[in-house]
Amino acid sequence: MTRRTGRRPSAAQLRRDASKGSAAGGIEGGRFQPLSKQQTTEIIDSAYGLLENTGLSEAPDFVTERVCDAGGRIHQNRLLFPRELVEALIHQAPSGFTLYGRQEIHDLDLSGHRVHLGTGGAAPMILDAETGQYRRSTLKDLYEAARLVDSLQHIHFLSRPLVAGDMPDELALDVNTAYACLAATTKHVATSASNGSTAQQVANLCFEVAGAAELFQQRPFLSLNVNHVVPPMRMSEDAMEVLQVAAENGLPAHCNVFAQVGASTPVNFAAAIAQTLAEALAGMVFSWIINPEAKVICGPKPMIVDLRTGAMSGGGGEQAVVMAAAAQVARSLGLPNVSIAGASDSKTPDIQSGAEKALAVTLAAQAGSNLVTQACGMHAGLMGVSLESYVLDNDMLGSVMSSLQPFDTDDMQMEAVHVAVTEGDGHFLGDEATLERMNSDFVYPEIANRTDFQTWQEQNQPQQIDIARDEVNKVLAKDPVSLIPPEVDQQIRTKFDIRLEC
Repeated sequence: MTRRTGRRPSAAQLRRDASKGSAAGGIEGGRFQPLSKQQTTEIIDSAYGLLENTGLSEAPDFVTERVCDAGGRIHQNRLLFPRELVEALIHQAPSGFTLYGRQEIHDLDLSGHRVHLGTGGAAPMILDAETGQYRRSTLKDLYEAARLVDSLQHIHFLSRPLVAGDMPDELALDVNTAYACLAATTKHVATSASNGSTAQQVANLCFEVAGAAELFQQRPFLSLNVNHVVPPMRMSEDAMEVLQVAAENGLPAHCNVFAQVGASTPVNFAAAIAQTLAEALAGMVFSWIINPEAKVICGPKPMIVDLRTGAMSGGGGEQAVVMAAAAQVARSLGLPNVSIAGASDSKTPDIQSGAEKALAVTLAAQAGSNLVTQACGMHAGLMGVSLESYVLDNDMLGSVMSSLQPFDTDDMQMEAVHVAVTEGDGHFLGDEATLERMNSDFVYPEIANRTDFQTWQEQNQPQQIDIARDEVNKVLAKDPVSLIPPEVDQQIRTKFDIRLEC
């Protein structure tokens, strides 16, 4: 079958997008490839071998029946996926699709190596700006984080960054999490569901917001993060239920696998990628068996741990390169993919935080990861969030996206060099092309300080963390306005236990 692909945007088009003040998401990466073609092939072959010969344990009956009807089999209580079945389903799946925002400007094109940067993490704690101490996060914190992200142009989508720790049960948590995100931003939202029942309620909520199930399915503005495998190679029944609901209801799904390299995968990086790829593909295959048009995103995410302590080490160079390699492998299969990059081990918005995030996010973007989650705001190995970090990291993300801009050799203006040095002023500051492109070819920071030393002193030596805190307060001081229309919101509140007042 013919794979569906998207066209690469031209350099001129990307400049036009930037000149409109957009976040310029969707620029193509893919120039950084840590793996050779042979290594990539070996990893993919190893993943196929794991699916075909090792398979997954603890597969629930509803999964086993579907997969076996399609050509899979059971051996020693493990569900095996024949290579020809997996390859056939990959081949017929779209090589790219769009995750929609509720405004067209926020649509995310996941074809090719197009890159989009966003939040994520599901942290249980937030760094309180007033006390400087971590505390349990709440539904209001989630709503405020989403409001802030909605105002930051280089954060392209909102993946649920905080856990609403004040919710009484799984249903209230999942529905109110989705509601709080949708009420606060029109960017694409990714959230999660605890089981099939709560996933169906999240789907129903989306249908209410869209106006009908058919309208949502035409432009699905919410997707589900699904951790469907417990490494090594064991299925989660609740999460597989969520994948089934997503496929049946037209919700895009991220087939994520979080594995600890050296603990739940072999310590060898290539082997870790092969295992997590196999685990991710198991969920994708199940989704495609249910619905061949299912929008599923490949999420092999081998996570580095500090083997001295067993604690996660998301900020090191090893994490940056293994995640970039995982993205390269997924993209080589033609699959839209999602990475984690930016899971700093730092506890506060400091130099460590900036350095670790910049390294990891840059490599993931340059490798061409379609979605980079946890790219901003996260601390303490995904255990905590800082709102100030979203503002600070927004500048960093803008620089990362700027680094992806393709070079333009069609308009080098060498004749202008000759004229400037022989007949003109000897510089190009007043040149028409300079003025035309100063706001389209360059990204200027909002918080980072580029003033001269004397001006900085005259301004009482402002510190970036203080400026970021002021920006957070400025955004949140505005009267909260739900981005769900009042008449729709009223109808939703009659059908769902909505606990957010906004």
